[in-house]
Amino acid sequence: MGKIERTYEEINEKIRRGEVVVLTAEEVLDLVAAEGVAGAAKKVDVVTTGTFGAMCSSGVFLNFGHSQPRIKMEEVYLNGVPAYSGLAAVDAYLGATALPPGDPRNRNHPGEFRYGGGHVIEELVAGKEIRLEARAYGTDCYPLKKIETAFRLSEINEAILYNPRNAYQNYNVAVNLGSKTLYTYMGILKPNLGNANYSSAGQLSPLLNDPLLKTIGLGTRIFLGGGVGYVTWHGTQHNPSVERGENGVPKVPAGTLAVAGDLKQMHSRWLRGLSMLGYGVTLQVGLGVPIPILNEEIMSYCAVRDEDIYAPIVDYSRAYPNREAGNLGFVSYAELKSGTITVKGRKVPTASLSSYAGAREIALTLKEWIREGKFTLTRPAAPLPSVESGIKMQPLLQRDPDEGGF
Repeated sequence: MGKIERTYEEINEKIRRGEVVVLTAEEVLDLVAAEGVAGAAKKVDVVTTGTFGAMCSSGVFLNFGHSQPRIKMEEVYLNGVPAYSGLAAVDAYLGATALPPGDPRNRNHPGEFRYGGGHVIEELVAGKEIRLEARAYGTDCYPLKKIETAFRLSEINEAILYNPRNAYQNYNVAVNLGSKTLYTYMGILKPNLGNANYSSAGQLSPLLNDPLLKTIGLGTRIFLGGGVGYVTWHGTQHNPSVERGENGVPKVPAGTLAVAGDLKQMHSRWLRGLSMLGYGVTLQVGLGVPIPILNEEIMSYCAVRDEDIYAPIVDYSRAYPNREAGNLGFVSYAELKSGTITVKGRKVPTASLSSYAGAREIALTLKEWIREGKFTLTRPAAPLPSVESGIKMQPLLQRDPDEGGF
């Protein structure tokens, strides 16, 4: 490989001139089939990807501006949902999974979880009025002890979507070997292998089209929530040193991204509050990453198909909650998308928690932004930890008791 060599600068110049060739990760597969990796690499400058699924590790930093007199907020509630206020006087972080104090949770199992942080974020982006309640202990410089008011997103100083873990690189296929229905973040799992749920866009997913993180790094410009965002770090639980196929694609959950962007330019179409019966609330996030075709090697990764991507089948009745090693085998995304897979000799119906149609729309939208000259690529300021770095997640909460405390 290496016959084709491009730079970010060359690609951006073609974007500015309106000459760039962009295909989605789905569209490029036919070109690779017809002309091979080398032929496709000669013709295509950028491949766009997308994913649209529940991403619990998400939230928004808000700065409300100062009241008169000033207040140093100790407790903050947005439409009754608590936001973390252990920051500066009028800064807060609202997490996607936050619940109002009065929510019954799972006391009457399975709980409905009708409203939480993800819903507040969706309503913020939609321009709806949000009720703010804050309490404080009072200081000489911040004397006010209580404030109740309402605001819209356009009326506050800053709103920064900051998601510590998005765009998981592959994920489990969840099944239930037990005898009772389970209510999980992977959806409702019927007993005795009644169904199998998965959550990935497969061949359209960003980190599956750059499995070794050759082009995605610190500062990569992305589609985020309908606006422009950036990769700010590797995401929490980032674990590149896992089992992989010959194509470099991990066979288990691996890399993740921490991402950020201006909430004021985003759209509620791509940030949706979700209620998950018996589990909680979360946020469905639309995210897309452009992959610059710098050489044939990068194109070979973007040629990955659903039949070449495998995910582990994991029992959520015992193995997952108890963190037991192993799985029930591997299955391709082509099989998952066919509607049924075979587990322990049984045919099991499948369903996706993420939206492939949404992922396709994101990839197409990003493609049009680039073709129209609205979106250029950024060269990463630094690489993210990859398989070559040897970084491996440390399971700190599973230490040998003989080793002592934390």
